[in-house]
Parts: sequence; C-alpha cells; structure tokens
Amino acid sequence: MRTRAIVVHALGGPEVLRWEEVELEDPAPGEARVRHAAVGLNFIDVYFRTGLYPAGELPFVPGIEAAGVVEALGAGVEEVAVGDRVAYATRPLGAYSERRNLPARRLVRLPDAPHAIGDELAAAVMVKGMTAQYLLRRTFQVEDGHTILVHAAAGGVGSLLCQWGSYLGATVIGTVGSEEKAEQARADGCAHPILYRDEDFVARVREIAPGGVHVVYDSVGVDTFEGSLDCLAPMGMMVSFGQSSGPRPALELSELARRGSLFLTRPSLMDYVARREDLVATAAEVFELLESGVLRCRIGQRWPLAEAAEAHRALEARRTSGASLLLPQERSYPVRR
Repeated sequence: MRTRAIVVHALGGPEVLRWEEVELEDPAPGEARVRHAAVGLNFIDVYFRTGLYPAGELPFVPGIEAAGVVEALGAGVEEVAVGDRVAYATRPLGAYSERRNLPARRLVRLPDAPHAIGDELAAAVMVKGMTAQYLLRRTFQVEDGHTILVHAAAGGVGSLLCQWGSYLGATVIGTVGSEEKAEQARADGCAHPILYRDEDFVARVREIAPGGVHVVYDSVGVDTFEGSLDCLAPMGMMVSFGQSSGPRPALELSELARRGSLFLTRPSLMDYVARREDLVATAAEVFELLESGVLRCRIGQRWPLAEAAEAHRALEARRTSGASLLLPQERSYPVRR
C-alpha cells in the first residue's frame, strides 16, 4: 500500500526533510502495522538527520516515537491485537510517517480506563517520560533529601524531571533561558530556577547547595559540561544524556578523581528498555503517575507532519517549550514526486 512519510535522502539541515509518498509492505512475521495519530518530536531526531548518530543506509524515515492504532499483524504476533491503541519509543527509525511496520514487541498498549491517555499525550510522553523514569529511578536513585540539578528544566524531559524529582522529595535546582521558563519550572516543582544567561549557574548552585549536588542531569552538552562537574558534591554523579549544544571534547579520567571521586555516565533509553519486561514496566509507571496527576506533560507545539522541517528549525533554535508533536492529519499536503 502507499502511504506518506518524511524521507531523508542526504544528511544535513532541516531542508533535507522531504514529504513523499512511499510504499509500505504487509507486516512481516512478528511485526504490526500502526496507523499514527501523533508523532513525537525529539532532539535525537536532529542527531540522526545531521549524521551525529548513524541512521544506517540512505534514504531513511526519521523518528522513534508515536502513538496510534494497530491496523494489521504479521504472523506470530501475540503482544497486541488489531484495533489496540498503542504507543512506542524505539528504533528502528520510521515514526515520521502516516503508517509503518515495526516489531510488535516494542509496542505498549495504552490504558483506556478509568483515565484514558490520549494519542497526543502518549506520543508526547513516551520518550520523555520513560527517560525521566530511568534517570531518576535507575541510573541514580533519587530519594528524599537529595539535591539535584536539572539543565533545560523547562524542556520536555526537564519539566518531568522537576515534577518527578520533587515528588520523590528531592530539592530541585534547574537552569532555564528566560523568566517565563523559570516560572514554568517553578510550577513543575523546581525550587531554584537559575537564568543561565543572567548569572553564573555554578556559583548560584554553590550558594544554594554549598556542599554540591548529588546528581546533575545534563542534556545540553558542551556548553554546560564543565560547569556541571563543578556543581557536584564529592562522589556525586554526572548524568550526560544529551548534547543539544554539541558534543564535549574527550575528558581525562583523572579529572573525575581531582574533582572528588565523581561518577560519570552516558546512558541511553534504548538500553534501559531493551527487554520487553523493562519496557512495559517503565511505561506503566509513567502512565500511572500521569493518571494520578503527579506528572503533567505540557504539549507546547504542534505541527503538521508535512512541516517537520519547520519543527526542526524551531527545536534547534530553542524556540520550543515542553513537548512538541507532529500530526499526520490525513489530508492534502503537497507531496514530492
């Protein structure tokens, strides 16, 4: 069958994202075909588009996160059924499409009752919510009494880290780029938002927590990396889980000892949910906290899927807040032939 998707034929800027018709085969054994209702926009999509992360052979369809309905199944599928509402956050790439096939074992059924999680919320929260879960509960187990530093505290993952960290009893310090984002971070449980453009975030963190923080969650990269290390208490943990400002040059390991026997890790969601049982349990905890009101996923922007290039421009320019969505909306958009 024919469907439409964003296709990348050459690595580069947002202009390489092309809206095209593509052929979609029947699902192979173990696969399900999902008709997308909403697609999540994530900074990792930029990394694949530019080639910072290898996407494999060209051309390819980017995207790792979406929600929709199962339309068809390949042989041997037991995890889902036709008609199920599902969501996912996984490779292989291909979410920037109206429909796609992917391994059924990577799909998670969405709860319908008593408090249904809609397609847009699911597409907005799978990557970000499960990332917050593994960062706070598994990479470093945040507990009552801890002090944590969250960079980009008003962003999609950052806002959830603030909410969830505060719920766990931690004192949350966060860096933001504007007073508007500072107010948002406060509403999300960040006790001490720092406007990094107006003040030295390291000095301010040391005023708030003279002994240093227990853990830093850094998705920014080169612009904050050195300062993040300087904010840590002895034997604290630096969690580098993104690099929106670019990759950091190599670090001499002796620096970790010199700064107080620090821990450094570069985790990936894909490893933490590689086993299906971990995937299902991680998603279930996120859904439970959403349904109970502990977590709120703020959807700040929506674009038609056909306008993915404009969405990428906004994302890279840091003109977004909260989560961003691409909506397939099966209606007439010009298609490149």
